[in-house]
Amino acid sequence: MSATREDPKLVGRWRELLDAHARVTCALEQALEHEHSLGVSEFEVLDRLAAEEGEGRRIQDLAGEVHLSQSALSRVVARLEADGLVHRAMCKEDRRGVFACLTDAGRDRHAAAAPTHRAVLAETLGSAR
Repeated sequence: MSATREDPKLVGRWRELLDAHARVTCALEQALEHEHSLGVSEFEVLDRLAAEEGEGRRIQDLAGEVHLSQSALSRVVARLEADGLVHRAMCKEDRRGVFACLTDAGRDRHAAAAPTHRAVLAETLGSAR
């Protein structure tokens, strides 16, 4: 393990990943907020829900996919719900499960914001290579 701690290439690669993540996240945050009044986490939830057919996604499953704690995701879903972009529904098979479901307004906002998201990714990740 001591060789790993002293491996400057490993630490350098880690720092490159952190830098790339910060650069992309900041660019996304700025563009999505300015053009669509959405944060990165809000867009990511809409993006995951838009890809889903049917009644939505279990919040518990969505939390792991968007890399947020369940409580943080619950706050994001609450903001989206307040804006009329998603609604919550109870799971029919398991009354403890709660689904996040995209509304028509949410689908429209996602459709408007997705090209911005993809353009920022192409610009920032394209230059990272």
